[in-house]
Amino acid sequence: MIEIKNISHKIGEQTILNNVSLNIPQGGITALIGANGAGKSTLLSFMARLQPLVSGSIAYNGRDLASTPTTEVAKILSILTQENSIHSRISVRDLLMFGRYPHHQGRPTEHDKELVEKAIMQFQLEAFANRYLTELSGGQRQRALIAMVFCQSTEFVLLDEPLNNLDMYYARNLMQLLRHITHDHNRTTVVVLHDINQAAAYADHIVAMQKGEVKFQGSPEEVFTVENIKTLFDMDVDILDYKGKKLIVHHV
Repeated sequence: MIEIKNISHKIGEQTILNNVSLNIPQGGITALIGANGAGKSTLLSFMARLQPLVSGSIAYNGRDLASTPTTEVAKILSILTQENSIHSRISVRDLLMFGRYPHHQGRPTEHDKELVEKAIMQFQLEAFANRYLTELSGGQRQRALIAMVFCQSTEFVLLDEPLNNLDMYYARNLMQLLRHITHDHNRTTVVVLHDINQAAAYADHIVAMQKGEVKFQGSPEEVFTVENIKTLFDMDVDILDYKGKKLIVHHV
């Protein structure tokens, strides 16, 4: 379980997070949703220790994040941010092997190589596994970066808008794969999503944020109601039940 207690953050006079406390359940996919500026990515950055806490605490299975050595954090927690930009001439295969570094420390084993090759197939990277990242499209690069994160084989995975640059096919394929890997390997995946229908279809738990606070949380069935969507996004929507999932109709 991820325990978040009393996290606040300001930029100047603007409040970004206002005393956020919540417990993210162990296992499965938790989606962070909300309008732009709700504080989703900022909260995720604190969860990833990308910036130091000013107040409050975050713990993973009872282990305090702030006091845990970086080498240990790298073995339990992996992160993909929106700002990932790798400009060096590194191939996709080498990038994925780099994701294994906390385990092999520069001396890859056959097990590391097997995991990399499996990830190349799972994320459909075979056609450009030996190409440099600088030669790839935005969507191809995004898939490679996500594959690198999962090559780290951490218990906890944090993903900030992983569907960026992906077309409909690869967005669906990625969410299906995230669900498969998360559940089959007993991982806890926390993902920031703007597409609430992807969250409704694939997440086990929803945390809905508004103006730096947790407004709603629970299962997709509990969170995705007409009233809640109106509160979060100031939009009138229809919500349908489709194949056991909520489908939020907001385009018309």
